[in-house]
Amino acid sequence: MLLWLLRGLFAAIVLGVAIAAFNVFADAQDRVWPGIRASAIILAVGGLVLFTDLWERNKQITTLSALYFGLLLGLLLGWLISMALERFMVSWLEEKAVEPVLITTRVFVTVVCCYITISTLLQTKDEFRFIIPYVEFAKHVKGGKPFVLDTSVIIDGRIADLCDTRIIDSKLIVTRFVLQELQGIADSSDKLKRNRGRRGLDILKKLQTNPKIELEMQDGRVPEADAKARVDERLVLFAKSVGGRVVTNDFNLNKIAQLQGVDVINLNEVANALKTVALPGEAMSIRIVKPGDQAGQGVGYLDDGTMVVVEQGRPHIGSEVSLTVTSVLQTPAGRMIFGRVDPVKPPGTAPGTGEARALDK
Repeated sequence: MLLWLLRGLFAAIVLGVAIAAFNVFADAQDRVWPGIRASAIILAVGGLVLFTDLWERNKQITTLSALYFGLLLGLLLGWLISMALERFMVSWLEEKAVEPVLITTRVFVTVVCCYITISTLLQTKDEFRFIIPYVEFAKHVKGGKPFVLDTSVIIDGRIADLCDTRIIDSKLIVTRFVLQELQGIADSSDKLKRNRGRRGLDILKKLQTNPKIELEMQDGRVPEADAKARVDERLVLFAKSVGGRVVTNDFNLNKIAQLQGVDVINLNEVANALKTVALPGEAMSIRIVKPGDQAGQGVGYLDDGTMVVVEQGRPHIGSEVSLTVTSVLQTPAGRMIFGRVDPVKPPGTAPGTGEARALDK
C-alpha cells in the first residue's frame, strides 16, 4: 500500500512539473508548441520510469549499487584519462580545432569508461559488498534461507506446482553446474534421459516466468570445491556457503547434506506427510494389478500412487477386493501399506470414508 502511495505521489509531481514547464515555455516565447513539447518530454520520462518500476518487480540492491558505483567510477576515470590526453592533444592540434576535439574526446572517453565499469560490476555483483571499516552490510534474502534446487527436483516438476500455492516465500537458487547437468541430460542419446532433461528445462522455464517466486541463477563457485568434483558435492558446499537449504528427491544427496550439516528438504517426505494416513485395522478396497515379490502377494495402488501390498492377493489380480490394513511402512522413498484380503467383506470405499468405517463395525 505504501509503495502505491509513493507511485501516486511521483505521478502527481511529474504531472505538476509538466504543467509548470508548459506555462514557462509558453509564456517565455509566446508560443504553445514549445510548451507542449517540453510537457510531453517530461511526461514521457516519468511514464517510462513508472513503467520500468512496474515491469521489473524483482529488483536487487546489488544491481542498483553496481549501476550507481559503476557510473561514479566511470565518470572519475573518464575525467582523469581525458585530463591526461588533453596535454598531448593540445600540442599537435590546430588552434581552431582544439575545443571541438577536446569536447568529443572527453565525451567518448567518459562513455567508454562508464560502460566498462558498469559492465564489470554487473557481472561481479554477487561478490560486490558495501564495506565500511569493521562493518559489512550483507544482503538479506526474501523470507528464510534460500532454497538451492537439485537436478532431480527440477526434473520431477512438483516444485513448480508447490510454488503456485504461494507456500514458498524464500528465494530459489539454480547453480550453473546444475543447469549444465540438466542440459547434458537433455542432449543424451538415450530417449528416456533426453525426455527427462527436456522436461526439466521446461519446468525451469516455468519457474522463471512465475511472478509468485524469486528465482536466481548463480555461478555456484565455491573456493573449497574442486571443479572436477561431483555435482552433489559441489551443490552441498555451495548451499553451505550461502546458508541455504538443498531441495532434492535424491536419497543419497539427502544423507550427504545432513552429514555436512546442511538443511535438506526432500519433496518425497513432504508429499508423504500430506498423504492420507491409513491406520491398522481400517478397511479399504483396492484393485490388484500385479503380483508381489513374495509368494501369494498381490500389489495395487491408491489414487495418490501409494503402493498397497496384499497378502494372498495374487489369485485376485485384475479384480477389486476388500482388505484390512495390517501395517503401514513409512520411508523417505514413499509410503507402503500392507493388508490382507477379507473374504467376508465386499469391496468397500477409499480409506477414511463412512462406508469403510461401517464395514469395520
